[in-house]
Amino acid sequence: MIKAYKLSIIYYVIFSLLLVLSAYMLFDYKIGFEYEHVINYYLGNEERFIPAKSFGGILKLILPHIFVFGLFGMVLLHFLVFTKLRYKKSTLTLIYLTFITALLEVATPFMIISGFKFFAYIKLFSFFLFLILILYTCWLIFYSIVFD
Repeated sequence: MIKAYKLSIIYYVIFSLLLVLSAYMLFDYKIGFEYEHVINYYLGNEERFIPAKSFGGILKLILPHIFVFGLFGMVLLHFLVFTKLRYKKSTLTLIYLTFITALLEVATPFMIISGFKFFAYIKLFSFFLFLILILYTCWLIFYSIVFD
C-alpha cells in the first residue's frame, strides 16, 4: 500500500478514536449509563425537571445520526478492504454487526417512548457494542497497516 494511503487511513483512525471518546463523554453527560437514566431521559421525570421526548424531538435528534452512522461505518469498514482481512468471513460478520448495532442505536428511542421500557437496556447495550465494534475495527485497520 502506498505510504500516503497508509498515513491518511491512520489519521482517519485517530479521528475515529476521538469520535468514540466524545460519544462516550456526551452519552454520559446527557443520558447516563444506567437503566433509570435512560428512562428518565426519554420518558421524562417531573421530580428532576426532565421533559419527556416526543416522536418529533427524537426524529430531529436521530436524522443526522442516521446519515453519520451510515457514512462513518461505510468509510471505516471500507478500509478493511485494503487489508488481508477482506476475504475473511469474520470481516463480513463485523460489517453486518456494526450496521445492525447502529440501526438499533437510532431505533431504540422510538421503542422506549412507545412504552417498551425494556428497550432502555437494548439502547445501552447497542451503544456500548457499537463503540466496541468501532474500536475493534480501528485496531484491525491500524494493526494491518503498521504491522503488514
